[in-house]
Amino acid sequence: VWSAGTPGVGKTTLGKELASRAGLSYVNVGDLAKEGELYEGFDEEYDCPILDEDRVVDELEARMSEGGVIVDYHGCDFFPERWFHIVFVLRTENSCLYDRLESRGYTGKKLQDNIQCEIFQTLYEEAMLSYKKEIVHQLPSNTPEDLERNLDQIMQWIEQWMKDNN
Repeated sequence: VWSAGTPGVGKTTLGKELASRAGLSYVNVGDLAKEGELYEGFDEEYDCPILDEDRVVDELEARMSEGGVIVDYHGCDFFPERWFHIVFVLRTENSCLYDRLESRGYTGKKLQDNIQCEIFQTLYEEAMLSYKKEIVHQLPSNTPEDLERNLDQIMQWIEQWMKDNN
């Protein structure tokens, strides 16, 4: 299962809760990269490290081949297609997202570009181009009610998948 979306849409909250409810393992790619220093430089403009995508894939390969993993990361075009049976792209209204990102300390170009990314559905488009269209799903992520509904919906999908594949 892969949870995608612009920073601030609720991927981590959803991913951790889902892993707990479904008994799956959870991987936050940002944390994984930080722990293993899986970087290939630093982006001065965005004030953040640049992910070494090949090293991230190498690091995750064994875990992903075992299955039962929820991966949390905003982008997806470098992950092998075979890793995921379903992809969820979370979407948040701009005003709500703006407040969430601002409270995380995002400012200037970094803040504006992430809002633009959401407006233009950049990550949804990327997911649609990277995976079979039928496994990519958009979910609203604005309120606690959305979170509960999303968790219920994904749990139903997981249970059905287990029935169909065991």
